Amino acid sequence: METGSPDDAGTAGTTGTARAAGRRAAPAGPSAAPRDEPVWTGLPPGLLHLRRLLLVVWLGLLTVAAVVLPALFLDPLWAALALLPLALTAWGWVMLGRNWRSWRYAERADDLLISRGVLWREETVVPYGRMQLVEVTSGPVERHFGLASVQLHTAAAATDATIPGLDPAEAERLRDRLTELGEARSAGL
Repeated sequence: METGSPDDAGTAGTTGTARAAGRRAAPAGPSAAPRDEPVWTGLPPGLLHLRRLLLVVWLGLLTVAAVVLPALFLDPLWAALALLPLALTAWGWVMLGRNWRSWRYAERADDLLISRGVLWREETVVPYGRMQLVEVTSGPVERHFGLASVQLHTAAAATDATIPGLDPAEAERLRDRLTELGEARSAGL
């Protein structure tokens, strides 16, 4: 699974052992100096499947209503209104894919990076020493799809961050690692 643009030097979908070992991206050529690039990890495809299913269900119901109600109470030509929800479904399908590919995170020595956004890129840096609480949450629909979210709370409300749609085992590993690193870094404050 690849995330981000081709200009990004990081990789996605690396194993936990590669991230834990702190390996960095390889230089871009024989004469290139080693760059301190983070190792990016993308979100699993289960989140994309969940969001697309919800899109199809809700806009599918709207499409059925746009066909049935005008056919029953108005001229059947009004059923052409069903084309609008179908067009929204196609557009939403593509946009959900682009949004899913934009989400990624990287564990560095002193902080966690979270990057997201298609038109407006947003990168959040959460220093381990500033973390106060790390939560793993999973609602009923997320549990059905085998997903969980990690939410990071800091002293400043503006820097709270969330990583959605992770595998539950990865979410728990990330929670435990971030909690451990946060306790080690905050002890020195």
